[in-house]
Formats: sequence, structure tokens, C-alpha cells
Amino acid sequence: MKQLLPREAYALMQAQPDALLIDCRSEAEYFFVGHPIGSVHVPWVDGPDFEPNPHFIGEVRKLAGNIGDRPVMLICRSGRRSHDAGLALEAAGFTQVINVVHGFEGDLNEQHRRSTLNGWRFDGLPWEQL
Repeated sequence: MKQLLPREAYALMQAQPDALLIDCRSEAEYFFVGHPIGSVHVPWVDGPDFEPNPHFIGEVRKLAGNIGDRPVMLICRSGRRSHDAGLALEAAGFTQVINVVHGFEGDLNEQHRRSTLNGWRFDGLPWEQL
């Protein structure tokens, strides 16, 4: 699985319009914290019990048009869930899986706050909050 920093992932989106950016955070995170503009929401795990989404692979496959070699970028809060989701996509036959390192909110700082060190939002990349 390829690992890209948020700015690199955004540049890939610009260079390859067919690349998918899947935000695999929970529904609450996607809508209330915000998400990258152009991303599609497919949760890897979701509330209320944060159970794995049994339809994740099928939903991504449908979005990719059943094309296993279409670039699929995954983003979550910090890059951990998206990495796990990427491993599952690779196991399902996807060949161009990309994890967005540091995710949307980035790593925790010394005060245990996100969006202060790195991540999509920290880098000033396009995002929206609904």
C-alpha cells in the first residue's frame, strides 16, 4: 500500500480525476468534524458500537466501478483506520490503494489536541463541514 502525505494525496486528486478519495471515518466525524471536499463517505467502522462495516468492500467496489486498479485513497482521522481499511481492499484485489498519512485531523500534540501538527485540515487543503 502506498503512503501519501495529505498534500501529495491532494496533488494526485488534481492529476488523476478518476482517483477516489474515500473518507472511512464514522458518520458523525464525517459530518460534524468536516471532510475533504471531493471525498466520498464509506465508514470502515461506525457507531453506535463502532462495529466493522460488513459492506465496506462492496461499497468501495461499486464506487470504483468494479475496477480494481483504479486509484483508491483512504483517509480517516489520523491514518490508522484508513491503513486497516486499505489492507482489506488489497486483500480483496484492489491494486492501487493509497493511505493518507496523518489523516484529516493529524497526530495529537502535547496537549492531546489534533489539527495542530499535521493532517489534511492543518495543511489548509479544501474541506467542508456540514
